[in-house]
Amino acid sequence: MAQLKSMSACSAVNLTFHAPKRESYPYHGRVCCPGKLSSFQELGARKSELQGNAFAVTSGNGRVRAHNKQVIRAVLPTYSETEVSGSTKERGLRGKLNKVVLAYSGGLDTSVIVPWLRENYGCDVVCFTADVGQGIKELDGLEKKAKASGASQLVVKDLKEEFVKDYIFPCLRAGAIYERKYLLGTSMARPVIAKAMVDVAKEVGADAVAHGCTGKGNDQVRFELTFFALNPKLNVVAPWREWDITGREDAIEYAKKHNVPVPVTKKSIYSRDGNLWHLSHEGDILEDPENEPKKDMFMLTVDPEDAPNVPEYVEIGIVSGIPVSVNGKELSPASLLDHVNQIGGKHGIGRVDMVENRLVGMKSRGVYETPGGTILFTAARELESLTLDRETMQVKDSLALKYAELVYAGRWFDPLRESLDSFMEEISKTTTGSVILKLYKGSVIVTSRKSPYSLYRQDISSFESGDIYDQADAAGFIRLYGLPIRVRAMLDS
Repeated sequence: MAQLKSMSACSAVNLTFHAPKRESYPYHGRVCCPGKLSSFQELGARKSELQGNAFAVTSGNGRVRAHNKQVIRAVLPTYSETEVSGSTKERGLRGKLNKVVLAYSGGLDTSVIVPWLRENYGCDVVCFTADVGQGIKELDGLEKKAKASGASQLVVKDLKEEFVKDYIFPCLRAGAIYERKYLLGTSMARPVIAKAMVDVAKEVGADAVAHGCTGKGNDQVRFELTFFALNPKLNVVAPWREWDITGREDAIEYAKKHNVPVPVTKKSIYSRDGNLWHLSHEGDILEDPENEPKKDMFMLTVDPEDAPNVPEYVEIGIVSGIPVSVNGKELSPASLLDHVNQIGGKHGIGRVDMVENRLVGMKSRGVYETPGGTILFTAARELESLTLDRETMQVKDSLALKYAELVYAGRWFDPLRESLDSFMEEISKTTTGSVILKLYKGSVIVTSRKSPYSLYRQDISSFESGDIYDQADAAGFIRLYGLPIRVRAMLDS
C-alpha cells in the first residue's frame, strides 16, 4: 500500500478561493485547481496537490521537528517574548483577552483574523492547525504566514487516526447518512478539530478560542457546541459575526493595511473542504442547481466514463461493524481509508450531487467525492443483511436518521448521540465477516458476503422441502396475521 500521505492545516471556515486558471493554491482546506481532468493519471497529479509528503517543522532554535509526534509546536522566531507580551498588555478595541487559540489554515480569513484579534482584544494569538487528511503540502509556508500575521506560536496536531477511529468509523457503524445522500464528511471533522483546540487551549493557558466560520454556515455551530461541551468557561470569538469586513475585497484590504502577505487573486472559483473521508465542492456554477458540474472540478475521483474498462474486485473485512482489512491485509484506520480512497477514486466511485437543508435554515447545493467511504458504507450495510434480524435492522435504520441529524448539527458530544452510539455498538457485535465488491465505472456491486454469525440458513431458505420449516404452517400464520384486515372488512360490509 502506498504510504499514507500527511496533510496539514484544517480550515475552520467554508470559503470561496481565488486562483489563476492553471495553478493550484491550497487555502482553508480548499484547493483551486481548474485544470482539465482527462485521465486517472492526471487525477493522481491533481490529488498530489491535495496531499503532501511527511513534513517537518522548523522551530525557533533552528532544529527540525519531525511529523512522527502527534503534537508539533513551532515557536515563531521573529517575535521575541518581550515584543509579543508588550503588544498584548493593553485592552483591545472590543475588550481584553489573555491568549486565544485560533483554528488556522493560512488562508485569507485566518491570516487576517490574527492581527484583528490582537487589535481588538489585545491578546496573544496561538495558531492551531489540525491534520485530518485534507491535504496541504507545505507546513513551512504555513509557519511563515502565521509569523507574518503576528502569531506567537503555531501548534500542529496529526489527528488522522483519531478522526477515522473515533469519529468516522462510529458513524459508519451507525449507518448515519444525512438527507439520504450526505456521508457527513465535514460534520464529523469539526468536533475532532474543536476538541483538539480545547486541549491546546489548556496546554498553552489560553482563555479563549476563535474560528473563521461565517455566520451563514453549519460549521460555526459545530465548533461552538463542542467548545461548550468540553470547556464552557472558554470565551469564543467568531470574527465573521463581529467585524466590519463584509467580503474578500475588504479582507484583502485589511491584510494589506496590516502588512499580512496573502497571495490570492480576486477571481473566485469553488469553495472546497477536504479531509481523509471526502472532498466537498460548493459555489461558482454550483449555486444554480440546474447546472451540471464541470468535468474538471473533481479531484479525488476520475470521471466514470474515463474509468478502467475492466472491473476491480475488493474484499473488505469487518469486525463488529468496523472495517479492519482490505483484500485480507489488516491496516490502521487511517491507512485503510486512504487505501480504499485510492482504489475507489480510479473507478469514479462516490460522487454525490445534492441540495441539502443547512442547520441555519437555508438550502445549499454541494457536490461530494467520497470514494473510500462509499465502498466501506456499502460493505458494512451488506454484511448487516446477514447478521441483523428484521426488527433490529428496522430500529437501527430509524435511529440512524437521528444519529446523522445530531452529527450534522454539531452535537457530537451530546448525551443522546453517545447513548445511540452505545446501542449501535451493542447490536453490531455480531456484524463480523467480509464482503466482496465489484467496482466498475462509478458503480459498486456486491458479489459476495459471509459471516460466522450469519442468520441466513440455506437449508431453511431453499425451495426444497426441509425439516425445520413446514410450509403447511404458513396457513395458520396468515390467518392470524391477517385477522385485523378481515375484521375491518367485515365491519365495512
